[in-house]
Amino acid sequence: MSQASLAQTLTTPAERAAILVAARQKGGDLMAYPEPIPATLAEAYACQEAAIDLWPDAVAGWKIGGIPADRAALLGADRLTGPVFRKNIWRSESGHTMTCPAFRGGFAAVEGEIVVQIAEDAPTAKTEWSVAEARAMAANLYCGIEIAGSPIANINARGTTVVVSDFGNNTGLIVGAAIPDWQNLSPEDLGCATAIDGGQVGRVDRVDLNGGTFEALRFLLGQAAGRNRPLKKGMMITTGALTGIHEIGAGQRGKVVFSLKNQVFSTIDCVMQQI
Repeated sequence: MSQASLAQTLTTPAERAAILVAARQKGGDLMAYPEPIPATLAEAYACQEAAIDLWPDAVAGWKIGGIPADRAALLGADRLTGPVFRKNIWRSESGHTMTCPAFRGGFAAVEGEIVVQIAEDAPTAKTEWSVAEARAMAANLYCGIEIAGSPIANINARGTTVVVSDFGNNTGLIVGAAIPDWQNLSPEDLGCATAIDGGQVGRVDRVDLNGGTFEALRFLLGQAAGRNRPLKKGMMITTGALTGIHEIGAGQRGKVVFSLKNQVFSTIDCVMQQI
């Protein structure tokens, strides 16, 4: 079927979801996004919901990403979310390089992030949260890397609704070391640097847990309840890129180094392997 005829016959989020899920299960080679692109976030999340139902694994966490300011004003939200499935949450071991999947002909990126482990089941109907309430839902904080990825090569260029429709542009999550005494850390106590093939591509020397990590979690808690998917105890939530979205290809190596009080605290290494 040509892309033109596909655009004419594609009418439901479920049809779009089936195409995206099939491309992920085949490991990539999605030549073009199934047009037309979702016009609204509601339509994009409807596609995501349909795709979650088709995916043969349980949701064990969520990714949270930012929406560019110009798009946020139009779409009515400044963050987006996507599922992280149980088999795609990987624990990093000290000194071990993680092998992570990259879609054929698709997109991949590494993002150093703070990961929150949820302490208890969230109330099913609570859609309004404060930052303090969100903070109280955290059992542990971890250093981590979101492996962003999609069989859509130009997913970010296609816009926010395309990102949302395809699992929020997520492939998986590497969970590293637990951050000790995080309740008492100031923003200047945490830092993060990202390198690809040995060259630094991003660095921050300040991590605002309240304004970044827990503000993102506050957003997700409310949205998840509104989607009838309230967060569950033990879920891993990756809360947004600290140094940026750093594109990476198959065969390349990524490294994210977290510092705690000006000392190297945790290093996570990964190498991308084509699916």
